[in-house]
Amino acid sequence: MLKIILPTIMLLPMALLSPQKSLWTNTTTHSLLIATLSLHWLLPTYYPHKNLTQWTGIDQTSSPLLVLSCWLLPLMIMASQNHLQHEPTARKRIFITALITIQPFIILAFSTTELMLFYISFEATLIPTLILITRWGNQPERLSAGTYLLFYTLISSLPLLVTILYLHTYTGTLHLSMLKLTPPSHTNTWTTTLSNLALLTAFMVKAPLYGLHLWLPKAHVEAPIAGSMLLAALLLKLGGYGIMRTTLLMNPLPNHLHYPFLTLALWGALMTSSICLRQTDLKSLIAYSSVSHMGLVIAAGMIQTNWSFSGAMILMISHGLTSSMLFCLANTNYERTHSRILLLTRGMQPLLPLMATWWLLANLTNMALPPTTNLMAELTIMIALFNWSALTIILTGTATLLTASYTLFMLLATQRGTLPTHITSIQNSTTREHLLMALHAIPMLLLILKPDLIS
Repeated sequence: MLKIILPTIMLLPMALLSPQKSLWTNTTTHSLLIATLSLHWLLPTYYPHKNLTQWTGIDQTSSPLLVLSCWLLPLMIMASQNHLQHEPTARKRIFITALITIQPFIILAFSTTELMLFYISFEATLIPTLILITRWGNQPERLSAGTYLLFYTLISSLPLLVTILYLHTYTGTLHLSMLKLTPPSHTNTWTTTLSNLALLTAFMVKAPLYGLHLWLPKAHVEAPIAGSMLLAALLLKLGGYGIMRTTLLMNPLPNHLHYPFLTLALWGALMTSSICLRQTDLKSLIAYSSVSHMGLVIAAGMIQTNWSFSGAMILMISHGLTSSMLFCLANTNYERTHSRILLLTRGMQPLLPLMATWWLLANLTNMALPPTTNLMAELTIMIALFNWSALTIILTGTATLLTASYTLFMLLATQRGTLPTHITSIQNSTTREHLLMALHAIPMLLLILKPDLIS
């Protein structure tokens, strides 16, 4: 554990002290080294908690997410190089520092075996994200987006803190492996129902559940590219991971708690997919699509079977890579046309033909084309849901149909069609951007060959 956390912390002095000329190269290569070093966590193991220290331990639930979060730091640094090039050096350093500070907190949140530490690191990721959105966002609305993010997350996570403290007085420990050994509390009292509800809501807002999702499109649209990648690929996964971790603590999860969350999640997947069909803004389209994908993850986390958990895990990883790649592609368009409106950025395929290939690849994985891991995940989740109740097949089936249609709509709207008259000359795509897309796409394609690493 320390052999990843210590180099990550040592990235901070590197970002602050590197000479200006080699600032980007130094931080990118160092974080790529950390990312390759973290790959050894992926090896499947029979031990429940590998690398167990006093407060942290890695098991099958957390290792893929840990590797994903290490993998995305160099990609975020690479993606934000272009839009920071005219800023003063001090501000570049602060930006990279903000990106790097999130990393240890996310690693802690995914690997901790102690609920209080989990809560602290879960909340601490909020502050650098807020700084990124409110300082480096594009429009003046970024302040309202920041307030939305702050208040949604804080209001929902205060009950979680109270529940954790209640658990501590009730059981005398907050260690996950100890909590699994404690006998189940009295079922169906008001206290257990309310504490179970409070345990869930914080993660439901983070994940986001439909109805509690209003902060997400706002935050995504206003955030800089690194902020969008961070939100889509890692911070939403904190919600899904928290659901999978805490539902196991509520020994028999009372049935009447299932239903509202499940219906909202599936109905939300349907609604947000149909919202995507009417979007004019490219970034908010991708943001709403991640709400619908995470709706499936929430639904799978609520039925608590082995199948649904492994499906949720695979979907979280593959969605992290796919949506992050889509945001990068949207950003390459934005940096050239300075507009996110789909009507003003259409017809890009003849101008940037190689980028169009990446667009096609990202969109096909997003709509879960076989043999991608997205398809495997969605099928696993659908089978688990169908086994739980046959009626869910109507909702999930319609949601996949809509997913395919808005993905194709996005592809056609950005790549095909006549070129708008105001685009006369356009800058070529750079090696850095192609490397960025390749580093997103190669893990996605390699995981098809061995999906049991992430299930």
